Amino acid sequence: MAKPVRLRQLAAADLDDASEYYRREAGEQTALDFVDAVERGIKRLRRNPQVGSLRFAYELAIPDLRAWPLERFPDVVFYVITDEEIDVWRVLHTRRDVPATIESPEA
Repeated sequence: MAKPVRLRQLAAADLDDASEYYRREAGEQTALDFVDAVERGIKRLRRNPQVGSLRFAYELAIPDLRAWPLERFPDVVFYVITDEEIDVWRVLHTRRDVPATIESPEA
């Protein structure tokens, strides 16, 4: 059974900011394509939550933090799988300084 996905407030803000950036810099269709890529990525995570890489969990010493790249966009979904849900912490562009940007929501 697929787990529900919860977007943390920062992740929702990341999506809004990225969508607005793509709309402003590349046009309305690109922004819509970005939203579609996010939706496809979230569906994939719901079907197979383990698919994301644990690389950042080790690099940042944040247990179980996973990363999944979006198709066709240089953005990555950062999330943790809990017993109840898929907890999406952030959605960040690959050029962002991830260690400086992401931290445990409990921190």
